[in-house]
Formats: sequence, structure tokens, C-alpha cells
Amino acid sequence: MTRALTRSPAALVGLFLIASLCLYAAVGPYVSAWSPTDVDYAALSAPPDPSHWFGTNRIGQDVFAQTARGLQKSLLIGLFVALAGTAFAALVGTCAGYFGGWSDRALTFVVDVFLVVPGFLVLVVAAPALRPAGWVAYAGALAALGWMLTARAVRAMALSLRERPYVTAARHMGVRPPVIVRRHILPHMTSFLIAHATVSTAGAVVSEAGLSYAGFGVQPPDVSLGTLIADSTEAALTYPWMFFFPTGMLLCFVLAVNLVGDALRRALDPSGARAEVPA
Repeated sequence: MTRALTRSPAALVGLFLIASLCLYAAVGPYVSAWSPTDVDYAALSAPPDPSHWFGTNRIGQDVFAQTARGLQKSLLIGLFVALAGTAFAALVGTCAGYFGGWSDRALTFVVDVFLVVPGFLVLVVAAPALRPAGWVAYAGALAALGWMLTARAVRAMALSLRERPYVTAARHMGVRPPVIVRRHILPHMTSFLIAHATVSTAGAVVSEAGLSYAGFGVQPPDVSLGTLIADSTEAALTYPWMFFFPTGMLLCFVLAVNLVGDALRRALDPSGARAEVPA
């Protein structure tokens, strides 16, 4: 898989963009002379200049520092949601597929129930209760509403893997089920789970941005890409730097993850990749 990524120019571009954005999010607030909360009353809605590299917003806050902070928060939420959702989906799907019987029926029923729950409406209703707990509770709610389809895919893989000869042999030798799952089931899903978590990070960042844009996500005084885009939408044409820098960061991250995710998909499914090549 690593070799396939290094041989794909698109994947290398995506990895470079992801690394650059993560570096900007990590060190951006510290390399700027302004913090995300500082206000420069002498530069209200000022365009980019040597003092404010990305300009300032309508109340004089540095857009460079604000965008770095917003990107940092969005990436943290996206990574948390992707890892938590993928881990929970792996647990539920593996248990349902490997153990079968009543466990499979019960867990599949839970998955089906969650699939019909309107996630956006649940988050909108739960947003006031989640605000005191901060972004961790909000990210946990996003993860809790986005694992079901992955669990179904993992279940199908577990159903196939449990019939493999080495798994059957381990069962007949008296190896405990948790050991079989850890040694013989999960390792064969690692590539799929890594690829899914990678792509899910972009989806979680977009979901966070959309909900924050609508006012149901990250709350002031904290910022995310969604809140920055929402605050600057009305000024997109008159003061474009306020809008296009956070929006550009969001688009670059989604593009980069999609490039890497497409390369991972091709690496995991070489037969499908060959089928796409015209004769």
C-alpha cells in the first residue's frame, strides 16, 4: 500500500497538501505576531500586508491566526470523529459477522435503527445540551451518528473471513474467539479500515463545517473553518480575503484527502483499478 501511494503523483500531491495544512494548523498561531483573539483597532477589515499576512476581519482580528486556529479545531474534530467512528464500526461489525446468531441479529437491528435516524436533526436538537461540554462532546455526537455503513461493510468482511481454513482450524484447536478476532480477523481488515478512516476525516471536517456554518457546531469564542466561513460570507465580495482563506483551506484539505483516498482504493482493489483503464 505504501509503495502504491509513493508511485501515484496524485497521492503524493495529496500527502504534501495534508502535511502542509497540518503544519500550518500546528504552528500557524505561534509564528504570527498576532494571536487568534488579538484585535488591531488600527486595521479593521484591512487587506493582506506585511503585518497581517491574510488581512484582518471586520473587528480587526488577524485572519492568518484565526484561520490556523479554525483549521486546527476542524482537523481535531475530523480526526476524532474518523478514528472513533471507524473503531466502533470495526468492533460492532466484527462481533456481528464473526459470532453470528443472536449477536448478529441484535447488532444488525441496532445498525438499522441508527441508519434511519436523521443525524442532522438529532445534532440540531442536541446542540444546546452539548455546548457546555465543548467540542469533544460535539465530535462524539458526530462519530455516534456516522459509523453504521462502515459496520455493515466490516460485518460482510467478517462473515467471509470466519470461513477461512486458518480461522476454522484455530476454532477447532480451542483458541478463544477474542484471540482469533485479534490475530486472524482484524489484521485482514486493517487496510480497509485505514482507507476508510482517511476518507472519513474529510467527511467529518465537511460535516463539522456545515453544522458550524449553520450555528449548531463550534460556538464562540472558539472558531472552526465553518464558523469563519459563516462569519465572512456576507463580506465574500467586498472583503474576499476574509472568506476565501478559510474556504480555500477547507477545499484544499478535502481535495487532498480525496486524492489520497483514491490512491488507497486503487491499492486495495487493483482489479478494480485495472478495470478502469481503457483497452
